[in-house]
This record gives sequence, structure tokens and C-alpha cells, in this order.
Amino acid sequence: MYKLLIVDDEPLVQVGIKSMLNWAELNIEVTGTAVNGQAALKLIEEQSPDIVITDIKMPVMSGLELIRICRERYGNEKPCFIILTSYEDFHMVKEAITYQVTDYLVKLELTPETLREAIDRVMEKISVSETKIVNREDIVYPFYEKFFIRLLNNLFESEEQFLLQSKDLNLDFHYQSYVCCYGEMSGRQADSLPMDRQLALFSTSMQMLKELAGKYGKCYAFTLDIRHFALIFCYDEATEQVIKYRLAELKTILTNINETLNKYYNVSFRCGIGSAVSTPLTVCDSYQCSRQAFPPVDSDSPVSSFEDCAQLTSTHNSFNISLFKDDLTKAFEEYDAQLLKKTLDSLCEIFLSHPNHFVQALDGACNILFLSISLLQDGEKTVSEFFRDNPDGYRSVYKQTSVEQIVSWLSYFEQQLCLLFENHHKDYKNHIVTNVKKYINEHVTERLSLNEVAAVFGISPNYLSQLFGRYNELGFSEYINTCKIHEAKRLLDEGNLKVYEVADMMGFESSFYFSKVFKKVEGISPSDYVNGKCQFTG
Repeated sequence: MYKLLIVDDEPLVQVGIKSMLNWAELNIEVTGTAVNGQAALKLIEEQSPDIVITDIKMPVMSGLELIRICRERYGNEKPCFIILTSYEDFHMVKEAITYQVTDYLVKLELTPETLREAIDRVMEKISVSETKIVNREDIVYPFYEKFFIRLLNNLFESEEQFLLQSKDLNLDFHYQSYVCCYGEMSGRQADSLPMDRQLALFSTSMQMLKELAGKYGKCYAFTLDIRHFALIFCYDEATEQVIKYRLAELKTILTNINETLNKYYNVSFRCGIGSAVSTPLTVCDSYQCSRQAFPPVDSDSPVSSFEDCAQLTSTHNSFNISLFKDDLTKAFEEYDAQLLKKTLDSLCEIFLSHPNHFVQALDGACNILFLSISLLQDGEKTVSEFFRDNPDGYRSVYKQTSVEQIVSWLSYFEQQLCLLFENHHKDYKNHIVTNVKKYINEHVTERLSLNEVAAVFGISPNYLSQLFGRYNELGFSEYINTCKIHEAKRLLDEGNLKVYEVADMMGFESSFYFSKVFKKVEGISPSDYVNGKCQFTG
């Protein structure tokens, strides 16, 4: 949900704007109001709103001054400004335009229609800005959700792989403790909606949940499927007393968020809170606890804590899929249908040998479902297509009432996955090389090694080297050097940089080594290249 701040020294104008549109339907929350630019600036620092509607003339600090300061501090992207003006202040609009305001509205002509049109233009601008960010993240491996699926299920091959991927996605894990929560959303009328509208409803609800949770501290929020989600709360404290307080506080926070979602969207959730862990790579343990604490269907309380569940000392409701992590990871990465079948058949045998462990079998099947949605390209769409003839779609897994039925559901799912893997197996290796090449071009100024890039993509260095040798004209190191020298030539062509400066910018350990690689790729030294360009232009 996007944040809106209203700034005007007339209270009636503030009230009028707040009541003129149904902001919740527009996925916008009015997070505050201010009577002058100075007060607004403080709120902008605290709330980071996406949109600010501000009067152009106010006491203490004008709207123009407010916009100018924000542009100096935060750049031109955010927040987006809509200014309110009177006819006599119209000469000031020209100055406001120099600060790249998105729109302006004349107060006497303000109607719900004109306000809505201005908001639509702002949202379009925000959408374009976010698309740029998304396009950047499409190149950076793997994806946000895929990273967290690996973390929750202990699927990272090493700590090095975890650290490199978290760094690549700009995810901070320098905290003292972590608590994972697992939840499921539901809506009173959601089941009767078409799938695309269900997806829109729960996506919007998830966005609001994410933003509300973020107000209470650092929190990573992500979906597991259309209705299930996970939250990871990060804390700077690690003492037993503080953690105990945090867990109690978390229960209240989630209950309040649940009430807000219900108020705005008629959507609620049930949620289990896991135990506190001290390192990011043990978040998987907190996740397992959160799934064990997940409240039963007939529970009156929407939020329950692992610490509060007395029966958990003797009963474990979650299935630890990480026991099969090596085979599952390899099967999905290499589209290996035979390995996937062997692994899932083993799981089914375990479930059938324990017919009384229904909850654990259901949890295991759900983990396979979540893993597939996350790791497959267009996972939600692909898995939904598997179950297109079932009125409940892939959520039919939750309608199973015995271990035998769950195994039957999982066997069908296995068949569909194996067919998909067989069709994609021939192309996946070339697909990896294509993605690695995109990654190299996006990080061309960094010092890229075979070990580091292989770790980012979750494959062995030798395997990556073999793939490049088979599916690319140049080997891995040659391709990196070619990309770097191509970019170096562009920088040298600009004529403002010295050779040693370009060498440093391109991540070479020395200008000598840079010159050596440059000559190997281009046939001449960088100095000769620069001199040749100068003679040509002269």
C-alpha cells in the first residue's frame, strides 16, 4: 500500500482531500497531515511517503521550500509531489515545475474527478519508477522469494553462497536475533472470486501486511503461494529477557495487523510465531517452529506462538524438507525428472509408512508446493496450470483428509513436474549460461571470480566452467575479460579518464594486468588505443 501525506494550513482542505476519494480502494493510505512545510518535512523523514499533496503557500515553510529541500535530500524519484494553488499563486507553478512536481491542482476547481486524475498520473509515474527497479532485479539472481525459500528450508549449499546471494539482493542480516512467522490468508468472499481477482486481493493484502509489519522494525515479508506467507523479524537484541518481551509484543503486533487487514479488505490471517534464533542460517529452525505453532483450523485465536504450544514437547507437526535438500535442489536446478521422481517417491513411501502422521504429511506436501512455486519460472502460473481441471486448483492439497489422499495428490503433482522437467531439460543448461552472462554484464565493474559467480547461482565452479565451454563461444574468464574491455573502451572513448583510473573502475588488480588483458582482447595496448583514437579524431 502506498503512503500519502497531506500538507495544508487549512484544516478544512485537509479533511476535504481525505474524504474526497476512497483511498483504500486505490491502495493508498493517508499516513499523516501537516499544517506547514516544516512539520511536513519531519513527517517525510519519519514515514517516507510515496505521494505528498501540498499547498504552495504556507506559514513557517512554503510548499516550494519543502519540495526544494526534499529534492536536494532524496532526489527526483520520491516522494512524488502534487501542489495545490490558487489563481493568484499561479506564477509560482513555473518554479515548482523546475523541482519536477508531478502535477498541480487549483483549489477552487478541485473535485473528486480532478483529484483522481492527478493521482492516476502519479501512480503511473511511480509504476514506471518501480518497473526500472524490477528490471534491475530481473537480472540479479535469483529472486527475492527464491532466496527466502532457500533460507527457510536450509537449501543453501554453504555460508559463502548465502552471503553472496544476500549481498547481491541488498539484504541485511547483521542482526542479533531473528523470529520467523508462517501464516495463511483467507477472505469471507474470496473463494467465490475468479482466480485473477483472488490473486489481486491477496497480493494487495500482502503488500499492506508487509508495510504495516515494517513499521515495527526490520521485517522481511514474502509469499509462499497465493495465500500463504512468511515473515522474518530481525532484532538487534539477543538477551533472553528482551527476546521474551519481543515475542509477546509480536503476538500483539500481528493481531493488530490482522484487524487492520480485515477492516480494509475483509481479509484475515492465521499465523504461527516461531522461536528466536541467533543466526540467519538457523532461521530455518524458527520457520519449522512457526509451522508447528500454526493454529488449527478451529482455533479461536488467529495468532499463536511456539512458546505457548504446550503439546509441542511431544508432537511435531512440521516436516523438515531440508533432509532432502541436495537432491531437490539439484533436481529443480537441472530439470532432472529422474532425480525428482526418485526423491518424491521416497517421500511418499515415508508418508505411507506413517499413516497416522497426517499433519506431517500435509506439511511435507505443502513444502514441496511452496518450493515448486518459488523455484519454477512463472511458478504460480505454471503450478496453477497443472491443476486447471480441479475447481480448487493446487489448493486442493488442503482438502485432502488422509495420508493416502495426500500421497495421491503428491503423486499427481510429481507426474506434472516430471513432464515439465523433461520438456525443459534440453534448454536449461543454455538458460543458465544466458543468465550468468546477464549477471556478468550487470556486474562488469566488479571483480568477478568463477567461485563467486557459481556460488551466486548455486552451482559448482567446475560445472559452470563446463557449461560455458559447451554453450558459449568464449570460456568463462574470456567472456568476463571481453565484457570488461568492451566497457573499458567506452570509458576511454569519453576521453576524461586515465588508463589507470579505468583499470581501477573495471576491478582490475593493477593497471599492468589491465593492459595485458586489454592487449590480449584488442590486439593493442590501452595507451595505443587512446593514442590511435586521438590521431583519428585529430
